[in-house]
Amino acid sequence: MSVDTNDDTSDVSGGRVPPLPPLPPRTKAGRGRLGSVLSGLAVAVGCVLFLGGFVVAAVLYQPFSVPSDSMTPTLDVGSKVLAQRVDGADVKRGDIVVFQDPLWGDVTMVKRVVAVGGDTVACCGADGRLTLNGTPVDEPYLPAGKPASGQKFSVTVPAGNLFLLGDERHTSMDSRAHLQEAGRGSVPRSAVVARVDAVAWPAKGVVERPAPFAALPGGISRPGPIALLFFAIVAGCVLILGGAAYGPVARALGRKASAGQQVSAGQQARPGQKAS
Repeated sequence: MSVDTNDDTSDVSGGRVPPLPPLPPRTKAGRGRLGSVLSGLAVAVGCVLFLGGFVVAAVLYQPFSVPSDSMTPTLDVGSKVLAQRVDGADVKRGDIVVFQDPLWGDVTMVKRVVAVGGDTVACCGADGRLTLNGTPVDEPYLPAGKPASGQKFSVTVPAGNLFLLGDERHTSMDSRAHLQEAGRGSVPRSAVVARVDAVAWPAKGVVERPAPFAALPGGISRPGPIALLFFAIVAGCVLILGGAAYGPVARALGRKASAGQQVSAGQQARPGQKAS
């Protein structure tokens, strides 16, 4: 009986070696077709999220550096903040805003809005707190046990204006330093350039709106989409890196699997015989 030399399941002496299990379909790059499609899709979606997040953030937000210590401990001097470009009409009590006003030197400043047009803001009440229209307001960003201002004042804010104070009340040059000027220390809403939403460096995250202001008429503003944009950018990075890494990882695993199958085939051959 002749031996069919074309039968790749026979060893040299005619013994048969169990056939190897079929490998999944592979592309020329050594990756499974499905894996190749998914990795490409991951990279494409990642690019959309990453670039889209950056583009939207660049349109909505503007970076600023805090010029002084007047907003400590909320914002340290030199902190890098992301401020959302907003219309001054959208600003509410408790917001930290970036603004420029000629009467204040026409330089970029960062302060907190404590009163809006029509409010009567005064300090200090019997317990040392700031009052708005006669109602004491808790300010959680101020040091406990200290008065809200070392300087007494009472001002009715003109319509369309904002009264601004720094969180560091003992060193801040704010509305209290301009009480004798037009507007009684307040600035027009149109002077607002942006509203601080987050501290990028040192990384403190989203700046919270003070809850006590929420009980006042008009409530408080909501943070912009800074957190959503941040997660979109991070997710985009993960997808791009994961999709790009799939190819090398799949090739390495494929070579390892092939080597293992060859060893297994050799072990199944008869002792002293070569596996075909």
